[in-house]
Amino acid sequence: MSTPTTPTTETNVSDTVTGTSGGDGRESADSSVLLRLLRNPLADICLLIVAAVVLTAVFAPLLARYGPNVTDLAATNAAPGTPGHPLGGDGSGRDILSRLIWGSRQTVISCLLMLGVSLLVGVSSGLVAGFYRGRFETVAGFVTDVLMSLPSIILLIALYAVTGPNIPVMMAVFGLLTAPTYYRLVRSVVVSVRNELYVDAARVVGLSDARIIGRHILWAVRAPIVIQGAFILASGIGTEAGMSFLGLGDPAGVSWGVMLQVSFNGIYNNPVAVLWPALVISVTILALILLGNALSDALQASARARVVTRRQRRDALEVTIAAHRDDVVAAPDPQAAVSIRGLRVGYTTDSGFREVVHGIDLDVHKGEIHGLVGESGSGKSQIAFSVLGILPKEALKLGGTIMIDGVDVLADEGAMQATRGHKVAYVPQEPMSNLDPSFTIGKQLAYGMRAVTDLSKDQIRERTISLLHSVGIDDAERVMGLYPHEISGGMAQRVLICGALACEPDVIVADEPTTALDVTVQAEVLDLLRELARQRGLALIFVTHNLGVVADLCDTVSVMKDGEIIETQDVESLFAHPREEYTRDLLSSSLSVELMEVES
Repeated sequence: MSTPTTPTTETNVSDTVTGTSGGDGRESADSSVLLRLLRNPLADICLLIVAAVVLTAVFAPLLARYGPNVTDLAATNAAPGTPGHPLGGDGSGRDILSRLIWGSRQTVISCLLMLGVSLLVGVSSGLVAGFYRGRFETVAGFVTDVLMSLPSIILLIALYAVTGPNIPVMMAVFGLLTAPTYYRLVRSVVVSVRNELYVDAARVVGLSDARIIGRHILWAVRAPIVIQGAFILASGIGTEAGMSFLGLGDPAGVSWGVMLQVSFNGIYNNPVAVLWPALVISVTILALILLGNALSDALQASARARVVTRRQRRDALEVTIAAHRDDVVAAPDPQAAVSIRGLRVGYTTDSGFREVVHGIDLDVHKGEIHGLVGESGSGKSQIAFSVLGILPKEALKLGGTIMIDGVDVLADEGAMQATRGHKVAYVPQEPMSNLDPSFTIGKQLAYGMRAVTDLSKDQIRERTISLLHSVGIDDAERVMGLYPHEISGGMAQRVLICGALACEPDVIVADEPTTALDVTVQAEVLDLLRELARQRGLALIFVTHNLGVVADLCDTVSVMKDGEIIETQDVESLFAHPREEYTRDLLSSSLSVELMEVES
């Protein structure tokens, strides 16, 4: 089955529409997170600030004019701009600028030490607890709750009585106290991915748990780890400055916190001296926090689909119209429930765009079950989503009309909204994933009817029971009180069909509605769809790749290949006398599969 987000066929129109990232603000799907980050001006400023701090710490001996404790009595409480002392001097005659440069080294080392401890303890324990669960998770969860309930600053003050003014030890302990934030973050992500199919596949091929965790699980949690790291570093700078400001730092050393404490003690003699360490600390913390937010946005953007601008849509439409200006398009069939003419759908690429549905014409009448068949990627679902008005945002509507009840719903978004849920309904595949697990069956059906009808609460309940009976659910009142996980897949699909019928539509689009069901339940659902279409005179568009289902259910069949309908016939004629070679190949392959199943 084709999907709405993965175009697979090249356009007949040359890729002439181009867009640049700078001119259009277009987000390329394959751009790296770093490039996305660099496109953010605020992130660029934050990166420059953080890089400046790190480089200053590394090259402090080269950048600082004086040593951290070199005194000059003439510079005692010197004002900013004093020759040789751009930011002035402190109460002991030490150059403030030089001490800020040297202090960046102590601050950076302390924060990196804290981050390393937090990463080592929090990430490793989160990986093990999330992957293996069991007793270790219980114990680790208890320890985490205890650590998070303890006041960090109070513990660090108490630690001072044991270790003295030892900033590295203090920051290592603070890293241990912040490890629970990493533990909870990593564990929650690992629990959600540990049962993914690619993890099971890694087990099947013989990878050890350590390699699975290191190569697959750890890769899944890399983004939240990096983002949280920026906030941890910011809190580390604030904590180090706060502890030093309280007098718990090493008075013989130099850090931004120590400078803040020294300058505050002499604030009446030199009030300006407080400004510089406070400003550096504030700006660095702010830069780290904003950088973490920008990185989060960049990672989320990389997971989203390609963003298409108005200019790209306009240019693609103009190129398509120019290329097909001389095409002859038949008039819509006024007798058809759905009449599609010249439908074209495309998607953007790095060099322009490509067309995935090429000028489709399709008519479906009331009481008719029309099958759309073809290999995966042939464009079947693109047509279905176009009729429903649920094409993805990155899709390009390149031309055509979709007439429903005499209105072109493709051109008029308001008409599409008025039609959808009233005249057109949808039966999706994967029934269990299309029901909200938080609400009972009865409430979900009631919400849908409340949105499209003016029925009272009692009338909605009576209609819900009647609809459930009509789709073969006898114990309707009991089923209405059940949650989706309490019913079978076949019953869930019947519920979805019931929801589609609630608005008494003229057209139902069924996109592979039996794919997730076993054979016997498939047969029941197909019989139900056939009976409902006949009784209610529905026009049913049935998207599938299963020719056996087509033979059993459909009246008319359209065969699709590479975004085009290459053949349309009634079912008996198509199976007896296919006109196209591709159709014959599809039939022969389907027959071969059936024979293999019989022989096995």
